[in-house]
Amino acid sequence: MTVFLCGFMGCGKTTVGRIAAKKLGYGFCDSDELIVEREGMSIPEIFAEKGEPYFRQAEAEVIKSLCGKNIIVACGGGAMLNPDTAAAAAKAGAVIFIDLDFEACYERISGDENRPIVISSTKEELEERFNARYDVYMKHSTMQIDGSGSPLSTAELIIDAVKMLK
Repeated sequence: MTVFLCGFMGCGKTTVGRIAAKKLGYGFCDSDELIVEREGMSIPEIFAEKGEPYFRQAEAEVIKSLCGKNIIVACGGGAMLNPDTAAAAAKAGAVIFIDLDFEACYERISGDENRPIVISSTKEELEERFNARYDVYMKHSTMQIDGSGSPLSTAELIIDAVKMLK
């Protein structure tokens, strides 16, 4: 089963995804890391040189390429904004939304220079983006889990969800 983790930047998709994948015996990948590898440049470089629409297209291609694999995928924060990408992910397995409040996410991402949207946005703009995306995450997820616990406890919630969805 392909398990896609979605949620806002900083909710812990990569951290908890790695833990859950290891415990389940699944592969793991981070879609942003795959894009960086494929493009041969960092995410800020992609945004600066090719623009966000190009990045979103690359993201959609990477997500679709992972469908059908026994893997946990930490999706970029905007991956589920594309309805076609979200539909492909849901059809291939499960989309689990890691629900964490904005302040906790912001504390984790503030000042992260590898996140072009964070660097180019005020806290208020990021909160607007968070609020706009929240309903999208809810709409496109198979299941929602609380991301406010420790990485290990959040990973355990993912493991329980995967076992229930099999």
